[in-house]
Amino acid sequence: MMIAVNFLYRVPHESARVNRVTVPFWLLTIVIVALSSCSVLKTTASTIKTVYRIAKSTIKGTIWVVRGTYQFTKETTKLVYHIGKFTFEVIRAPLDTPLVNEDLQSIDGMPVTEAIRLGRVKTAPYTVKGSRYIPMTVATAQAYEETGLASWYGEETRRLPGGSMTANGELFNPTGLTAAHKYLPLPTHVQVTNLENGRSIIVRVNDRGPFPSQHNPDSGNRIIDLSRGAAEQLGFVEQGVARVHVETIQLQEG
Repeated sequence: MMIAVNFLYRVPHESARVNRVTVPFWLLTIVIVALSSCSVLKTTASTIKTVYRIAKSTIKGTIWVVRGTYQFTKETTKLVYHIGKFTFEVIRAPLDTPLVNEDLQSIDGMPVTEAIRLGRVKTAPYTVKGSRYIPMTVATAQAYEETGLASWYGEETRRLPGGSMTANGELFNPTGLTAAHKYLPLPTHVQVTNLENGRSIIVRVNDRGPFPSQHNPDSGNRIIDLSRGAAEQLGFVEQGVARVHVETIQLQEG
């Protein structure tokens, strides 16, 4: 089968004109496939970066789930993603890394590291110093918001060689934007607003706490424990605690 194709070229000392050239169909097909293949190879080689933005909600109460790959898969050991101006770098911790909260005894009825290895952490019940805590369901978490006291933690982990591990198996970064919560699914993104100065940030909840301490039983009444990096941005490192509003947020790729 032959196909007539128009090519435009310039003849020396003459004006441009269109000449009809007959090209075999099979040759034209090869050319098209070759060009398509080049396009596929170029696309495959490119790096895709995911950026998330806060989605406006038309109802009171927001959804914490994000669309995309902000959670570990079996193959990944490091994630980097952005939510607006906030950058999150998440690193999977080796299972022999000590826990940030050494009082965490079990998750889902099994040793903590085993639950992390099996991926049975998200909403699983857990025990701390003999007390059992039952996290809220994903559905309940969608409408979570609360006002209360926030504290910050993890300063001592700066001196640990190799770092420490959060309750969902992430390497704890004291300078990052993370938090511990007793009842939210892990991980969850929340917006934290310091009601004393109006500052507001987004943090990734990846740990459990705060819990009553031996020296301060009332510390268990605080609603969230922030990393030092988060507390610095909210402006309450020196005072240690602040009255805050915490609310889960809805995210989408954008």
